[in-house]
Amino acid sequence: MDKVGSNCHGQRSPLLDVAAAVVDREGRVIRWSSTAADLLGRAAQQVCGRPIRDLVAEAPPTCADGGAGHLPSEGVVPLRLGSGGTVDVDFRVLPLNGTADEYLVMAAPVGTTGDWDIGGSFLRALLAQDQMGIAIHDADMNVVRTNIRSEMFEGPPLFPGTRLKDVIIAEDAEMIELLFREVMETGVPFIRKRLEIHSSTVTGHQWDLSVSAFRLQDIHGTPSGIAVTVNDTTAQQRIRRQMDLRHEAALRIGSRLDVVSTAQELADVLVPELGDLTAVDVSDSVLVGDEPRNIIEGMPPHLVRIATSSGSEDWPQGLPGAGKTLTEPFRGAHIHQLQLGQALTLDGEALADALRDPRATERLLPVLGHSVAVAPLLARGRLLGTVSVWRTKRPDPLDDSERSLLTEIASRAALGIDNARRYTREHRAAAALQERLLPRAETDTAGLETAGIYHPAASGVGISGDWFDAIALPSLRVALVIGDVIGHGLSATATMGRLRTAVQTFADLELDPAEVLTRVEDLVQRLAAETPDEQRDAVGATCLYAVYDPIAGTCTLASAGQPPPVVVGPDGTARHIDISPGPPLGVGGVPFESSTVTLQAGSVLALYTDGLFGLEGYNIVHGMERLTNRLAVLTGSDQSLAAIGRDLIGDPTDRPSRDDVALLLARTRIIPEENTASWQFPAEPASVADARESVTRQLELWELDDLVLSTELVVSELVTNAIRYAGGPVGLRLIRENVLICEVADPSNTQPRLLRAAPTDEGGRGLFIVAKCTSRWGSRYSQHGKTIWTEQPLEGLPDQMIPLFDVA
Repeated sequence: MDKVGSNCHGQRSPLLDVAAAVVDREGRVIRWSSTAADLLGRAAQQVCGRPIRDLVAEAPPTCADGGAGHLPSEGVVPLRLGSGGTVDVDFRVLPLNGTADEYLVMAAPVGTTGDWDIGGSFLRALLAQDQMGIAIHDADMNVVRTNIRSEMFEGPPLFPGTRLKDVIIAEDAEMIELLFREVMETGVPFIRKRLEIHSSTVTGHQWDLSVSAFRLQDIHGTPSGIAVTVNDTTAQQRIRRQMDLRHEAALRIGSRLDVVSTAQELADVLVPELGDLTAVDVSDSVLVGDEPRNIIEGMPPHLVRIATSSGSEDWPQGLPGAGKTLTEPFRGAHIHQLQLGQALTLDGEALADALRDPRATERLLPVLGHSVAVAPLLARGRLLGTVSVWRTKRPDPLDDSERSLLTEIASRAALGIDNARRYTREHRAAAALQERLLPRAETDTAGLETAGIYHPAASGVGISGDWFDAIALPSLRVALVIGDVIGHGLSATATMGRLRTAVQTFADLELDPAEVLTRVEDLVQRLAAETPDEQRDAVGATCLYAVYDPIAGTCTLASAGQPPPVVVGPDGTARHIDISPGPPLGVGGVPFESSTVTLQAGSVLALYTDGLFGLEGYNIVHGMERLTNRLAVLTGSDQSLAAIGRDLIGDPTDRPSRDDVALLLARTRIIPEENTASWQFPAEPASVADARESVTRQLELWELDDLVLSTELVVSELVTNAIRYAGGPVGLRLIRENVLICEVADPSNTQPRLLRAAPTDEGGRGLFIVAKCTSRWGSRYSQHGKTIWTEQPLEGLPDQMIPLFDVA
């Protein structure tokens, strides 16, 4: 036959590329295939009857037996093309019908036969190894060749002639074959694609596989199938999931200083990643803030179940839920293992033996529960309780690595629960000292009107660390602060006082809000280092620091664990301000970020602590929405800020709160454009005179002629210093409000220093002159350089005419 079609797998046969000819004993061509005609470009009528040696460009050694024109039985020769060139072919000569009268000569281009040899060797090598699964699929997705055996992936083997649906569930098989067909159609492979595959023979068994697929095609480029490589990454993915669970637990557990909330966070983190059901049980003394038993005293006699989690399903009936009391659930060796800080894993039968009470087994072992892990909640040498994880749906039991993971997460969670317990204990003192440490409730400046309100927890539960502050800054700016120190009691109040003082100090440095929080973070770290070890975990705070600029109408904020502020525009539209949340002060390791928003004149900005959500009507789910709506309504009236704040929080006796509340309201003002003037000058000597002239004209326009001389001196000295030592451009701005403010900005970050020059010194008097001509001066820094500012009373200095220099 001249040509054959596709094979049974739909693949094009490589024999179609083999040229064939029949020659007689003398080597004359008797028959000539069309493949040979295509290969050499010579038709049969041109070749038949001629010696085949006439086609050979370089004759091979002759064969001694004289058959087929003395051609050797096999070899490589160049054949002449009809077009005049040559082609190297690999040939073989075979006698037909066992006689020496006719011979079959087969030939194929050397490159083609070389590919066959290499391809065959490569495929045999791949199928012989067992480190990586190999499967060849034809165009119909049937398995043609494979090395996948049951021991490779601990599952059913894959045999030639089968389909994927024979070993994995139909949904997975359809999804994978759809991916394979896409590769067949487009020719674009996918590399190391992660797939979760479920077994069709073992219920609940699954693999995490890394799969790569490539399209196979013949020498003419026709797609013929798919080559697939498979690596089992189940173990690696399991390790990754455990790392992700550690990370999620670190982020979620301990976000609030409440025993029940922290326990619920622990339970929610563990389901469904570690088990199907989770319960957290603690000593009843923990709930009221008392010290639990020391670890050497064993398990508490009574445990209260305070948190459960069952994923998206309801908690099983019959199994003790939240609020139920458990009496001595474990005894003997199991208690000893928990005292050592190690989790224990038990199957259903072992748990029944450990409980020793059929009624307890019925109450504590869920239906279909075949494996349970119990980890102690140990903190500061005390056993707070336990956390239990059951598996009811997943067929595999909890192993040693998962037991260790549960122990680690429970250890972290125990610290959060113990912090909450200590918070509860310390929160039982009066709030008078806290109120005495807070600043004046109301302020009124050119840029802002503010009102602060502090609302203690119900029944005088405790001294807390909530505080607010409004700090007047140069250039009419105002810093707004709201904060909440971790913990309650005198230590929290003392920490609050130190942090408030630190924030005021850093505010005077006129730093960016994120930088202020960073420095306060450093202070908290130092405070923690100075604190006794048993109290070190309770040192920390949340804080929001904002700077409002009434000239630009902008507010720059940075948060360290505080909820987002709410702003109500003059049109009554209320919204939350989106800011980049940072971690609470004391956590460390994560930078703070500043966010800037534009506020219209007459806007009301509300800063508050999370204790507001403990008020009746401001629950966690709807608190933010209710706060926003309530503020929009209250600011629409003509009430003062203090009255709005009182209405927002309500009567403490009518609306008890579980936590202290600090609230700071601010109504914005915008400095009119006609009260400011700004210029920019190049770093040239002539710019000094230009600056003086500009200032003089502006002051005359403002009818501030009495300040012309002093302001000219200030501008002359500051602009000269900027040009001489910093370069350009140099910015100059005047602000007229209750004082005259002059600002000179340059690209340098060098700290200006006031010096007292000697009588013979030629320089060093610039800032001395500035200080004599102004009521106060200072500098602030930005990413683009520094700004030196000065202030002068509009009525002038009372001692303005004193001499600036000693006159001999």
